[in-house]
Amino acid sequence: MKRVEGHKHLFRDDSGAIVNTDTTEYLQYVKLRSERKKQKEEIEGLKKDISEIKSLLMEIINGPRQNSTRVDEQDV
Repeated sequence: MKRVEGHKHLFRDDSGAIVNTDTTEYLQYVKLRSERKKQKEEIEGLKKDISEIKSLLMEIINGPRQNSTRVDEQDV
């Protein structure tokens, strides 16, 4: 492999692909990607929670929905 001019950790292999040999930078990238994924999942969970709260508030204001799939205690 030949070093890419001006870059300490970049090399070009025989197929022409650029290879980064900086493991510290790679591990930082993996950690950041994992943190972003976790944040995205947390945001999606919060969106679902807010949607459920909104639905429950609307039910309190407007009364129970007629097409509700929830089973009331009286029906049991």
